[in-house]
Amino acid sequence: MTEAPSQNSFLKIQTPDSDWYKRRIIGLFCFVLPGFTFLLLRLFYLQIIDGENFRRLSENNCIRLQSIDPPRGLIFDRNGQLLVDNRPSYDLSIVVKDARPLEGTLQHLSQYTRIPLELLREGIDKSLNQPSFKPVLLKQDIGRDVLAALEVKRFDLPGIVVDVRLRRLYVKSLSAAHILGYVGEISADELKSVKYSGYKRGELIGKSGVEKSFDNYLRGERGGRQIEVNVTGQLVRVLKTVDAVPGNNIYLSFDQRIQKKAEDLLLGVIGSAVAMDPTTGFILAMASSPSYDPNMFVDGFSYDQWESLVKNPSHPLQNKAIQAEYPPASTYKIITAMAGLEEGVIDEKTTLFCPGGYKFADREYRCWKKGGHGTIAIGRAIAESCDVFFYQVGLRLGVDRLATYAKAAGLGALTGIQLEQESGGLIPTSVWKKRRLGVAWQGGETLSVSIGQGYNLATPLQLATMISSIANGGTRVLPLIVMKIQNASGETIMEYQPQIKGYLPVSTKNLDIIKKGLWEVVNGKSGTARIAHIDGIDVSGKTGTAQVFSRKADSENEARRAQHLKSHAWFVAYAPSENPKIAVSVLVEHGEHGGSAAGPIASELIREYFTEKAK
Repeated sequence: MTEAPSQNSFLKIQTPDSDWYKRRIIGLFCFVLPGFTFLLLRLFYLQIIDGENFRRLSENNCIRLQSIDPPRGLIFDRNGQLLVDNRPSYDLSIVVKDARPLEGTLQHLSQYTRIPLELLREGIDKSLNQPSFKPVLLKQDIGRDVLAALEVKRFDLPGIVVDVRLRRLYVKSLSAAHILGYVGEISADELKSVKYSGYKRGELIGKSGVEKSFDNYLRGERGGRQIEVNVTGQLVRVLKTVDAVPGNNIYLSFDQRIQKKAEDLLLGVIGSAVAMDPTTGFILAMASSPSYDPNMFVDGFSYDQWESLVKNPSHPLQNKAIQAEYPPASTYKIITAMAGLEEGVIDEKTTLFCPGGYKFADREYRCWKKGGHGTIAIGRAIAESCDVFFYQVGLRLGVDRLATYAKAAGLGALTGIQLEQESGGLIPTSVWKKRRLGVAWQGGETLSVSIGQGYNLATPLQLATMISSIANGGTRVLPLIVMKIQNASGETIMEYQPQIKGYLPVSTKNLDIIKKGLWEVVNGKSGTARIAHIDGIDVSGKTGTAQVFSRKADSENEARRAQHLKSHAWFVAYAPSENPKIAVSVLVEHGEHGGSAAGPIASELIREYFTEKAK
């Protein structure tokens, strides 16, 4: 029989387990003790050593987040001349939560800034739905004198905040305004669009020109900072800052000196001038007259000033180079000549008779030369711009064949320039008229279209690209206004290269016939633009006189017409005639005659270009 263990032997058996528990308790105590020690020390630091600081934060101060606007990218001309800069602006805001008592603070603010109390109240009333801890903008760009006054009286103005923001500065004021464009606050509708996803209320965006088309490159990336403010809303210290990323800088293709020359030549007239490199497509100048000062949109203007801009019959806000559409007039005869030669309805030796008019159906279509040009071939017809010759060529071709060549030259469609809001013009066809107006095309309409009248519409830029295609031997290039984009460190992130858009459907032989006629326009004895001749610079071109109403009265009455009924004046040109470096398109509204009104402007612009190149 097995003997039961005694009490002493039982205790001896339990001893190893007791030691194990004892070791666990000691280990746990060693782990917990440092933790409690750390917590006690931290509590001592927070309550005793730094207690005053945290007491101040909990009782009077609070932490706020401030947005930091990025510097918008700069804009230069092709030579690095600064055109658009940023300048500091001191913007006055109020944090309603901190401005206690509100009415007393507003009265003091009105006294120190001389801003009417009613305007200050209106600013607050407009933001009633906004959280009281968010700043309410009262006035932008208060100036250094007002800023100094506010700094002296800052303790009387709880909740008043002055932020330094960068505002756009258009260095050359009126110059190149239509190219550069302007900036403005993003609208409610724009905030809803996909294009502006990620943008916030109150942000400034490009509204027109390069500022709009390249807004994504120019705007930069917003930064922010965490700040501590006291009970009156005044800054105590900056806790953390995330720097804003500056926008990219843009280099445009035009030369500011040539641009200014074009603008000076257009002073006092309504119109446009475009100069471009015919081989690369880079725009050398693009002027629209009258102009406007984009700084007005930055600094703000009165209701009367705005009305004077938008209701001005001269449309100063319109970029006439790419948005205004006019009948191309006799410049279109280049298209008619090209189509006639290529389709074989005429050749270099074909002669047609011009008695001063052409009778078709029951109507006589006049030539600009009352006595007529007599028997005439293509070269002289281009040089002297004989309407009757081109009436007959156009009639043999028909509107649809004319349209094919016009469209191949880039007319009737957007050029693709790097600017928004471009107009496409119009090149009519028989199908277009039937679909648009519901009636068939008439033969008499072909006569009008063949000399650039009728339904034809073109922009100055379109005609600049057309004459460039003639000048460079038949290649249609994309017009470019931006050459390159660099980041704030000077690294080039994008560089635009010439692009071919298409080719003219014309043989070298027939193109030479047309170019010979264009040379005669400026240099021949009876050319319509002899006034554009430049000694030492071989210029070729084509004049145009675009009617604004049906020409039924004698030309003798033209001088007595109201100004707004007078014809528009065109001139397109390139130089030198061999290996051209510049192509120009000039339109003067109601200038009457292309040779006398537009020709001298183009001539002086070409002269300026080669004067600059010689330096």
